[in-house]
Amino acid sequence: MSARLVPPGARELPALTELRLEVRAFLAEQVAAGAFVPHVDTWLTRWDRDFTRELGRRGWLGMVIPTEYGGQGRTYLERFVITEELLVVGAPVAAHWIAERQIGPSLLRYGTEEQKQAFLPGISRGDIVFGIGMSEPDSGSDLASVRTRAERVEGGWRLTGTKVWTSGAHEADAFFALARSAPLDPDHRHAGLSQFIVDLHAPGVTIRPIISMGGDHHFNEVHLDGVLIPDDRVLGEVGQGWRQVTSELAYERSGPERVLSTFQLLAAAAQAMDDGRLPSDPGLGRHVARVAALHHMSFAVSTALEAHADADTAAAVVKVLGTTEEGDIADYVDTLTASGWALDDELDTLLHAAILQRPGFTLRGGTNEILRGVIARGLGMR
Repeated sequence: MSARLVPPGARELPALTELRLEVRAFLAEQVAAGAFVPHVDTWLTRWDRDFTRELGRRGWLGMVIPTEYGGQGRTYLERFVITEELLVVGAPVAAHWIAERQIGPSLLRYGTEEQKQAFLPGISRGDIVFGIGMSEPDSGSDLASVRTRAERVEGGWRLTGTKVWTSGAHEADAFFALARSAPLDPDHRHAGLSQFIVDLHAPGVTIRPIISMGGDHHFNEVHLDGVLIPDDRVLGEVGQGWRQVTSELAYERSGPERVLSTFQLLAAAAQAMDDGRLPSDPGLGRHVARVAALHHMSFAVSTALEAHADADTAAAVVKVLGTTEEGDIADYVDTLTASGWALDDELDTLLHAAILQRPGFTLRGGTNEILRGVIARGLGMR
């Protein structure tokens, strides 16, 4: 079979390593000063707008956004290095994650000049928070089944429907909403979809919290009741929403957050073994090796994005393997602690949070079952 699952590997050049060490030193200073407490799954669960704005001041947001739109005009590989270091240390990055990860690149690719000027500088400063309005009740990973309607009216569109599992909508300023702008054609289910930039403070928007079993509030239902979207807030081409969304998902699925959500737990367990607070276990090396391999795979996908190459299949591979490993780390440390060894507060807190978040790792961004179909299609097997 000639198709590759993942692009060829790439070597980290000295300039990237220098940037990595600069970010690492800053984060070590922040932890030592008590600016934040390292945690797991922080790109979803830890919001700190002041920390996000500090990253913006340092030029570590909007990395791939051109300077004429307020960004840094740097590379996907430089962005990869920064985001990886933020995740490794468990920094509070949820306030900028979605906007910086996929909203910015999508605006660059599909947005009008006015839309770029309106949103990209704020994203690069860490001032504008975005969410994603894709999933809906009863639709799961089948985005073609969305029922949110976009009706043409004078000067724009009216959106009516419900989005669910919208991460951070209660904190966000806006989101990209996928809606059906033409009647469903059963033979062409992916046609007739469009994307809209929705102001989450607009009349007709209602945001209701979804509280997890652990009592946390990360997700929301967003109800759109005839929300008026002016023509200048249509993203890209009307009717081309499916093509736009699938290209956007490559950014969402391939990043290091699909590998490193529980890295802080693994690091804490390794330190506990070194200190004699947990029994030494050879399984630790297996997980370290998996994370190292996934690092190289995710870095390779970033090189493909930098070259404007198709990375959809590779991104799906990284997402399937990475999110599985994130959950396996939680299970592994939980098994270690079952032997009766007492845990300190730090390790116990990290483990508890990882176990609670574990079910979502392989669901968000598309279930692994759906993504295996994406991979099979990318390899010409279906």
